[in-house]
Amino acid sequence: MLFDTSVRRELARSFGATLIVLMTIVLTLGLVRTVGAAAQGRVSAQDVLLLLGFSGISQLAPLLALSMFVAVVHTLGRVWRDSEMVIWNTAGLSLQRFVRPVARMAWPVCLTVAALVLLVTPWTNRQAAELMLRYSERSDLSRVTPGLFQLSRDGRSVFFIERDREDSSDNPAKARSVFIHSQTDNRETLTTAQSGEVILQADGRYLSLSQGHRLDRQADNAESLQASFALALVRIGDAPSNSRADATPKTMATWDLLQLDTPESHGELAWRIGLCLSAVNLLVLGLVLSVSNPRKPSQWGVLFALLTFVVYFNLINLSQSWVQSQRWPLWTGLAGLHGGVAALAWSLLWWRSQAISWRLPHTSALRAIRRSST
Repeated sequence: MLFDTSVRRELARSFGATLIVLMTIVLTLGLVRTVGAAAQGRVSAQDVLLLLGFSGISQLAPLLALSMFVAVVHTLGRVWRDSEMVIWNTAGLSLQRFVRPVARMAWPVCLTVAALVLLVTPWTNRQAAELMLRYSERSDLSRVTPGLFQLSRDGRSVFFIERDREDSSDNPAKARSVFIHSQTDNRETLTTAQSGEVILQADGRYLSLSQGHRLDRQADNAESLQASFALALVRIGDAPSNSRADATPKTMATWDLLQLDTPESHGELAWRIGLCLSAVNLLVLGLVLSVSNPRKPSQWGVLFALLTFVVYFNLINLSQSWVQSQRWPLWTGLAGLHGGVAALAWSLLWWRSQAISWRLPHTSALRAIRRSST
């Protein structure tokens, strides 16, 4: 009882600290990437925190598996370095005996990883895709940040506007001091207006400009035409559609993927199910990688753990691509990769336990004395 409690308590502390550090790094990188996308006009500045939350949730499952893996290697590695493992082995507890406290500590984490991968992550991917779709369907003028020059989606126009001070944020389509520079194959157009407003009609979006000037210049003969207008209507795009984001394997529910018989759906299933199985295999690998020599303490165990996770994660991605290219059937790929890793991990664990028992020949006698006394 004392053995299980002490091991689980230390595993929980190490797991929590590792998860906080990894989440901080991932969220910081995600924030930089999302803010950069907002500055480039690919996402809305108002949706930065929401997209950051969706990105963090989608990355939470592999982070949980990695944190638990590192916690096992770090905690049991400390037990080896401080010679506590020698005491436990002398008391009759082999390395395989650590599977029980590690499993009791890690099974809620493994269930959480499975729930995130199979249920939550597809939903967050779908919500993020719909947010980006709705923003991309907005007009170029409504996506422009006041006071900054903004390139249109087709790359042929540059916008500069100032929001109307009297009109707060109730109607973001209204603006003043509108500047539009557009260029086609043989014509360059410069348009300025005191105010502008985006209006929607049945056949598309239109920009209504008031009190402005327009300068057209031909590229081939350098002729220009200048005109002033009190009111001008310029078509700027099609009418917004009410369609949702196109369903991709990453945004589809797991049950829907099981109903499909396509290489893309099988590849996504190979990745999701493979990540769930890898969370279990990594626990056994963590027990093996934690073994070290107490006389030569080092921190190479955590480094090898990170390298092992990177290799395993890349193998999962590789198996996904092979299933999508129909080199492997779905269940054959899962059994071949994760079954092979599981067999290797348990074999190494058994070999390590036997090697430790061979170094302590009196362990069997101590076990017999303890059984007879109880």
